Amino acid sequence: MLLIYPPVAKPSEPPAGLAKLSGALALHNVPHSVMDLNLEGQLFLLKNRSFEGTRDTDTWTRRAVKNIDENLNAIRARSTYGNIDRYGQVVRELNRALQSAGRAFDGSLSVGIADYGLKGLSPLSSHDLLKAAEGPDKNPFYQFFSGRISEAVERNSPRHIGISVNYLSQALSAFAIAGFIKDRFPDIRIIMGGGLVTSWLMRKEFPVGLFGGLVDHLVSGPGEERLLSIIGIDATQKEHARPDYSGFPLEGYLSPGMVLPYSGSSGCWWAKCSFCPESAEGNAYRKVETENALDDLHGLCNSMKPSLVHLLDNSVSPALMSGLEERPLGVPWYGFARVSEELADDDYCAMLKRSGCVMLKLGLESGSQGVLDSLQKGIDLTTASRALRALHSAGIRTYVYLLFGTPPESEEEARSTLEFTAAHADAIGFLNLAIFNMPTTAPEAKEFRAGGFTEGDLSLYCDFTHPRGWDRLSVRRFLEGEFKKNRAISEIIKRTPPIFTSNHAAFLV
Repeated sequence: MLLIYPPVAKPSEPPAGLAKLSGALALHNVPHSVMDLNLEGQLFLLKNRSFEGTRDTDTWTRRAVKNIDENLNAIRARSTYGNIDRYGQVVRELNRALQSAGRAFDGSLSVGIADYGLKGLSPLSSHDLLKAAEGPDKNPFYQFFSGRISEAVERNSPRHIGISVNYLSQALSAFAIAGFIKDRFPDIRIIMGGGLVTSWLMRKEFPVGLFGGLVDHLVSGPGEERLLSIIGIDATQKEHARPDYSGFPLEGYLSPGMVLPYSGSSGCWWAKCSFCPESAEGNAYRKVETENALDDLHGLCNSMKPSLVHLLDNSVSPALMSGLEERPLGVPWYGFARVSEELADDDYCAMLKRSGCVMLKLGLESGSQGVLDSLQKGIDLTTASRALRALHSAGIRTYVYLLFGTPPESEEEARSTLEFTAAHADAIGFLNLAIFNMPTTAPEAKEFRAGGFTEGDLSLYCDFTHPRGWDRLSVRRFLEGEFKKNRAISEIIKRTPPIFTSNHAAFLV
């Protein structure tokens, strides 16, 4: 079996989903190999100077092209992260060089470190995805992936190829890869899964057999058991396989040292928030037993010697946090956590710091208690305030996520979020600002839905009529004209890493 991670996604760490699949296959002695075509493909475009001949002549692009080798070295050097201005220049120039490579291949193409788009084709349209599969040579990564996959097939003769698609930015390339495989190797069966595929399959409108002529199996949710079942192995949920990263180019990722991603659970243990895709899609909460998770992390850290551990859970459980304090990894770590009374306790935060925690991502969403209550977030702003102070006092940075334009919010509540954020600016390390999208699968969508949010039969979001008139345009004007211009908040935004965002923020601590 061959497992593939397609372009484009942030190439800062190896793909954890494929590592879990690889571990499950290894546990059952299934011969297989893995390919991170995302990382390898982006480096191919850069190192093979695919942008030569481009008509881009502006000074920024010329400098970005000239500095590619220097910037690739810099983004992997720890010293670069000590200066946010230098770091930002490196990231933006690498992104600019990739954009130039894309335009040189096709003037209507937009490709970057975390983006991929082609004018006239939408990853939200099944018709356009199949069109991408029919013309894989129109993909800028074709020259690379066609040779890479052909070589692997000739060498290992896989009967199945699995493609993991987590983001919309990967979809068009994933289908181009699938189209190439089906055309060149028609006897190989294609399995496609990942976060984006799971979201598609959870939509009631998703037609059975939609991609049947191209993809042999579409897999929803954690794919280990289903993958093993497809190849004829009876596996149970009681089996536990440690993720296997041995097949990935661990020294090549764009981070200052190897980052070990690890998921101690899937789904969300809270699962009560209104408009939450996790709840709407019915993703059950599945937890790796704490001792198993700690054994995994210690074993992986001992063998891989990472510089940083990235816990991928929607919310790292208190049990795992306590376990990391009792059995510290000796490696710094970060992840998402729910605002709680524990995080508001100075002693608990000091314990987290001793465990190696350098940063926590917090989904605060709003600085209005009324909005939080309406969204059933289970967050008390007084507790959130204390938590931000306690974490800051312990030396743990926070990456705070705010969501604007939700149905219970108006400009008045948005201004409360501004005031709360500004009042705690000294305790907030970084900010993620997002505008609310109405999930098509959310039960609440029926009440507010006003039509298609974007064109395409695979759209995950729909347009909606805001009950308080706080539409997307009004939200954008508020964010750009008022929120981001607040002096205290603007300082936070300046130090928030561009493009890589939270994937690199812990290195800036």
